[in-house]
Amino acid sequence: MVVVTGREPDSRRPAGAMSSSDAEDDFLDPATPTATQAVHALPLLTQEFPEVVPLNIGGTHFTTRLSTLRRYEDTMLAAMFSGRHHIPTDAEGRYFIDRDGTHFGDVLNFLRSGDLPPRERVRAVYKEAQYYAIGPLLEQLENMQPLKGEKVRQAFLGLMPYYKDHLERIVEIARLRAVQRKARFAKLKVCVFKEEMPITPYECPLLNSLRFERSESDGQLFEHHCEVDVSFGPWEAVADVYDLLHCLVTDLSAQGLIVDHQCIGVCDKHLINHYYCKRPIYEFKITWCRKKMSLKSERRGIHVDQSELLCKKGCGYYGNPAWQGFCSKCWREEYHKARQKQIQEDWELAERLQREEEEAFASSQSSQGAQSLTFSKFEEKKTNEKTRKVTTVKKFFSASSRVGSKKEIQEAKAPSPSINRQTSIETDRVSKEFIEFLKTFHKTGQEIYKQTKLFLEAMHYKRDLSIEEQSECTQDFYQSVAERVQTRGKVPPERVEKIMDQIEKYIMTRLYKYVFCPETTDDEKKDLAIQKRIRALHWVTPQMLCVPVNEEIPEVSDMVVKAITDIIEMDSKRVPRDKLACITKCSKHIFNAIKITKNEPASADDFLPTLIYIVLKGNPPRLQSNIQYITRFCNPSRLMTGEDGYYFTNLCCAVAFIEKLDAQSLNLSQEDFDRYMSGQTSPRKQESENWSPDACLGVKQMYKNLDLLSQLNERQERIMNEAKKLEKDLIDWTDGIAKEVQDIVEKYPLEIKPPNQSLAAIDSENVENDKLPPPLQPQVYAG
Repeated sequence: MVVVTGREPDSRRPAGAMSSSDAEDDFLDPATPTATQAVHALPLLTQEFPEVVPLNIGGTHFTTRLSTLRRYEDTMLAAMFSGRHHIPTDAEGRYFIDRDGTHFGDVLNFLRSGDLPPRERVRAVYKEAQYYAIGPLLEQLENMQPLKGEKVRQAFLGLMPYYKDHLERIVEIARLRAVQRKARFAKLKVCVFKEEMPITPYECPLLNSLRFERSESDGQLFEHHCEVDVSFGPWEAVADVYDLLHCLVTDLSAQGLIVDHQCIGVCDKHLINHYYCKRPIYEFKITWCRKKMSLKSERRGIHVDQSELLCKKGCGYYGNPAWQGFCSKCWREEYHKARQKQIQEDWELAERLQREEEEAFASSQSSQGAQSLTFSKFEEKKTNEKTRKVTTVKKFFSASSRVGSKKEIQEAKAPSPSINRQTSIETDRVSKEFIEFLKTFHKTGQEIYKQTKLFLEAMHYKRDLSIEEQSECTQDFYQSVAERVQTRGKVPPERVEKIMDQIEKYIMTRLYKYVFCPETTDDEKKDLAIQKRIRALHWVTPQMLCVPVNEEIPEVSDMVVKAITDIIEMDSKRVPRDKLACITKCSKHIFNAIKITKNEPASADDFLPTLIYIVLKGNPPRLQSNIQYITRFCNPSRLMTGEDGYYFTNLCCAVAFIEKLDAQSLNLSQEDFDRYMSGQTSPRKQESENWSPDACLGVKQMYKNLDLLSQLNERQERIMNEAKKLEKDLIDWTDGIAKEVQDIVEKYPLEIKPPNQSLAAIDSENVENDKLPPPLQPQVYAG
């Protein structure tokens, strides 16, 4: 059997899904050939292959025998290496196949010895087997889990053609209720029943007779609709109710929802004679944002070791307090485990309740009048549920009056046209920079631009979702693009980081006004709380925090001012990477200030207290909103590694310390701490004077100003004394130098001699000149 699959043309794209522009014309999506077309597209040139074939599968190198590649004749590999087609080679002579080679080793192992991949790689290897058209491998993989289970599941769901429609209805109802209630979750009732009316073996003969004897009106009673939101059933298959519930939970979870369900009883509507509807009713709780994991958090001190900033799981990356000390990857894994555990507990609870109901119903049949006793508790439940249903319906339809007010509020908060104009200009500038950057990557840049535009279009329709779900979509987009660029584009890791930075800058510039501090979250409430907390802690001094910074040094004072400016400037940036850059610059100024003060490199124990002091002194605007924005929408690789992630983690620790700061942290008594927090007194000046309650505030301020003037007077006198001392030292130094010079002159006096007479000619005083021989005369010889 030969199975050849390939991509189909993208004909399912809705018309008008994305409007074209001049920028998009530069990025035309090239057609991708199918597996069969790839073989036929090879030039029909004869080529000889060695017995040992070196392969380069998308950058991954393999070596195998030629007979292994030709083991099955009706495969793409056998056709490629049959000698009828020309296979290109790389610089080292390896035969190149433009395909991801991650799972080609499993394909090669099957061709060698028939080995099959482990369960976790079955789906990926199945795709490779489809591409290379290896029929025997496809047949064996289809009989393995999870592919075999997926076939069974699809066959079961094929008995219910309404399954997908009802699944969408569950999501839509939950979304509407969550929006109306302004809550992060919504509850709805779902009825799941396998048979038309669940019965016991004792009732089966009687029910069969009723089916033949009942009139048309009685038949409508048996086919009634339970008072639930969505109903599934009946179906004719071996699969049980719990199988369908598992399918519902799996499909809803695949959409990024958190699903909790439990059985709350059965429908107790009276049908005919002594028969009641006994279809089980389940309450589904759909949560639209992630729950915070209940991990024990202890009070953090000022000094934090390097190990405490890392992920609690020990993976080596930096953790984040917003993820309970885990990194982004480990947080998702821990949350997935917690969610699976909750689902398993719900399953066990549902099974236990079902068994209890069946046992109660079976025991009630032995006595006369059992029906009334069995369903008495459900009558009370029915009354309560009807009351709640009426209240819910009233709330649902009364929300229209509040929609108008919400629109008015949004219009009142709408920015001025000048602000909108500035936003559009900045967005256009970023778009042009993004396009110019991607042009250098040619085909890879075209694919990145196309995926980015599709993501922005999808986010436009997801604005009604919670901010956590939008964050999940953004993080998944970052991960998918990075993997695609590395595997398909073969881009080096350092260039991948640059691409991800540009993608983050482009999409977050467009999404900033929708995802930064949205109204659906409590970010603004947290901002006000932390600002109020910092204002209440204005009395904290550097000495209380053990801050090793001396602001009396001019250079250190300048560094502190620059650090405060950088941490405040963070709020003006729109891209998470730019906000992180402000935090990094602030941290470097802090390190420089500590280094100048101590004349030695700063340590982590010195850095964190100083950062806390800078935050208390600067009180940055919208601090919590900026931290949450960076955590939700920043490229996770920056938060997990590098100096940006280290400094950001320290900032989160500083904010957490400020929120939990108490008397013990500052080495104060609880009484003093309470008085300082209430504003009754200040640690800089204790109450040395007993003011009466009727004392004027101006008089108090006057005395404070007098104290300041006295301090300034003392400082001025100290400076004058130092200046006079310096002047005296200069005079003494001058006198000392003059005295030393005089002593040297006296010790070594100078002798002044008259100038010498002009020198006489050489040998002028020689009396024996006459005895000298005559000078030599030149002699000329005739040639």
